[in-house]
Amino acid sequence: MAVAQVIIELKKGITDPEGTNTKKALNLLGWDVRGVKSGKIFEIELSQDVSEEQAMVQVEAMCKRLLANPVIQTYEIRMIEG
Repeated sequence: MAVAQVIIELKKGITDPEGTNTKKALNLLGWDVRGVKSGKIFEIELSQDVSEEQAMVQVEAMCKRLLANPVIQTYEIRMIEG
């Protein structure tokens, strides 16, 4: 069984209101935080037995078609032990 972790972040220069608000809140609570970036992590467990290479191809297609917006986001795929 193949398991992939997909990490999605905003591209540099894209406004991150969630990260900005979280930073402000942390500062108000007394922590000296320089910056906060928000993102998403998906852990995808493929239902069929496939090689790591086949899994990467499938997850790459998932990112391009649904999980990430290539205009404002970047993504990284990591294969993990399932």
